[in-house]
Amino acid sequence: MSNTHTFEHQIHIIGGGLAGSEAAWQLAEAGIKVRLSEMRGGGDMTPAHQTDGLAELVCSNSFRSDDADRNAVGLLHQEMRTLGSLIMASAEKAKVPAGSALAVDRDIFSAAVTEALSNHPNIQIVRERIDSLPESGPTIVATGPLTGMTLAQSIGAATGEDALAFFDAIAPIIHRDSIDMDICWMASRWDKVGPEGDGKDYINCPMDKEQYLAFHQGLMDGDKTEFKEWEKDTPYFEGCMPIEVMASRGVETLRFGPMKPVGLDNPRTGRWPYAVVQLRQDNKLGTLWNMVGFQTKLKHGAQVELFRTIPGLEKAEFARLGGLHRNTFINSPRLLDEQLRLKAAPHIRFAGQMTGCEGYVESASIGLIAGRFAAAELQGQVLDAPPVTTALGALLGHITGGAEASDFQPMNVNFGLFPPPEGKVHKKQRKEAYTSRARADLQSWINGEPVAIAAE
Repeated sequence: MSNTHTFEHQIHIIGGGLAGSEAAWQLAEAGIKVRLSEMRGGGDMTPAHQTDGLAELVCSNSFRSDDADRNAVGLLHQEMRTLGSLIMASAEKAKVPAGSALAVDRDIFSAAVTEALSNHPNIQIVRERIDSLPESGPTIVATGPLTGMTLAQSIGAATGEDALAFFDAIAPIIHRDSIDMDICWMASRWDKVGPEGDGKDYINCPMDKEQYLAFHQGLMDGDKTEFKEWEKDTPYFEGCMPIEVMASRGVETLRFGPMKPVGLDNPRTGRWPYAVVQLRQDNKLGTLWNMVGFQTKLKHGAQVELFRTIPGLEKAEFARLGGLHRNTFINSPRLLDEQLRLKAAPHIRFAGQMTGCEGYVESASIGLIAGRFAAAELQGQVLDAPPVTTALGALLGHITGGAEASDFQPMNVNFGLFPPPEGKVHKKQRKEAYTSRARADLQSWINGEPVAIAAE
């Protein structure tokens, strides 16, 4: 590990999650000396992490769609690979089958990131907790959704505002050999095959109407986690909604969400089930499978009791039960400039989920561009923001001014953040129009060529 007493850093990164790790890599590769502070491994832990590994994944193991032609997050994957992303290179090493999505073995993934950063001569990893924002010196704050309360208070004091917060819920993980495959079957929706899959990448647990209605009632009646006083009235992010919160919106909500049976033929009946619970492979060995869309705030005993009523999971053994953790982010459109610098203290940049982006890849991508902005600045240069026609530029633009500051909420990358394509584009070709334009404009940005953005 690059951690010697003679190491003199040029920039301090606080937080060794996906964004902090990516920012550190980009800076180090540019020749900048980096001090990376991570509190895990120094005697501290968060409510959701289980290891001291850098870039540990605490929710799903999926980076979502890897389709760079028709999906915004797939496009973001491609752009990050083009820009030398450590997170994407490590994900490649840790891939597991997941249809058209990119999913990873979380242990292999974290180990790859940790090893790469530990062996880089320009990076010093220090296991320490930082409780206040540095008063001087280039700094990137990438402490993520579980920022320590003392540091969060320091951020609040520096910004003149209270930090916003919401809850993220964690889905359970099940041991593969405890699933009854005489009831369940393997298939992807419509048997769609992904780059690492064979069309049978999910385990499907079927429910008839009576079973579904009983399960729905169980979600409504199950014993839930109690909130602390300061946690009450905190909004959930729609993309990580606890399943029982979705269930409370109506008896049919789950059948049009995570328990949607459409496109899944049960080979034993030849028909779609009334509802289905899908499990996705969680590690390379295929021994662990997570319950897709089953983030939950049910207490552990209630989870075991209810989830074992799901057909095929009657004897399920859980490697991890669901949980709930706080997520903190700042009002970036109001507080940050277009280079992710804190307007009130420009020596400080923010990156990752703290900026109000949502998702592993989005968080890492903001770490990537924060690192590149900082590297250019330290070398006496100015790096223009990526064009808003690219996935990276669209997400960055949303965070740093495209969103309404008055009701700013976390956002995944999506084509709604991009300027519309020029001229008339048929609906079926619209996504390809976005992605082909993005690839061309990203290359122009890399080459230092101007990119003209047409007015709407």
